[in-house]
Amino acid sequence: MSETIERTSPVPYYEQLFGILRDRIAEGSFETDERLPSEHELCREFGLSRATVRQTLAKLESEGYAKRVARRGMFASTPEESTGWTVQDTQGFLELQIRHGRNGVDTQVLDASLLTPPSHAREALRVAADEEVFVLERLRSRDGELAMYSTNWFPGAAGAAIAATADVLDGSGSANSTLRAAGFVTSGARRVVESLPAPEVVAKHLQVDVGRPVLRIRSTSWDQNDFRFDYYETWVLTDVVPLEINVASN
Repeated sequence: MSETIERTSPVPYYEQLFGILRDRIAEGSFETDERLPSEHELCREFGLSRATVRQTLAKLESEGYAKRVARRGMFASTPEESTGWTVQDTQGFLELQIRHGRNGVDTQVLDASLLTPPSHAREALRVAADEEVFVLERLRSRDGELAMYSTNWFPGAAGAAIAATADVLDGSGSANSTLRAAGFVTSGARRVVESLPAPEVVAKHLQVDVGRPVLRIRSTSWDQNDFRFDYYETWVLTDVVPLEINVASN
């Protein structure tokens, strides 16, 4: 990763700075428990506002790369190995598992095609009733155990970017990374999590009994222009992939 902030990049400044500092910590430029530069020092080095730097430090802390010590500042740390899926993170399940060194993730693409979305997806994406979007239906296993059944709906140019990416279509690549590379960077998201009886199609794919409680997540992501570029519904077996939520103090 570049050691400078790319002013023309669609990636938000705080995300770029996060990547720079995370890599420095991972590579040992900052050793564990070594004090990180102050907000003022980071503002001066990278030409960023204090609000942006604070957002970066909060993300470092929430992902385990830094810890805050009262009246002393922020100190480098090593993230604990994740066993689950951090649902508020902007990265997808595959990216998070790879980042934490898990190689036993298998993705089977069940469908990848242009379709008219169901009403809940259409409303979330704010598309017309007759508009087709690109649909990606996937079944995921971890260490040989079925874990997640997911359907993503991508409208317009976001769908075109996914449809043109071979490694996403064969299950080996990340849809999130593809979207970011195409300029669709998450500015905000809304996720609804609830436990529901598994409907027949979900039970069939996850090989569980119909009606068994399964966690369903519905998520809508939008960019800085309020374009809703991704909506997904994921059914998760939390005994295989527990959900994680990180909380960082401000």
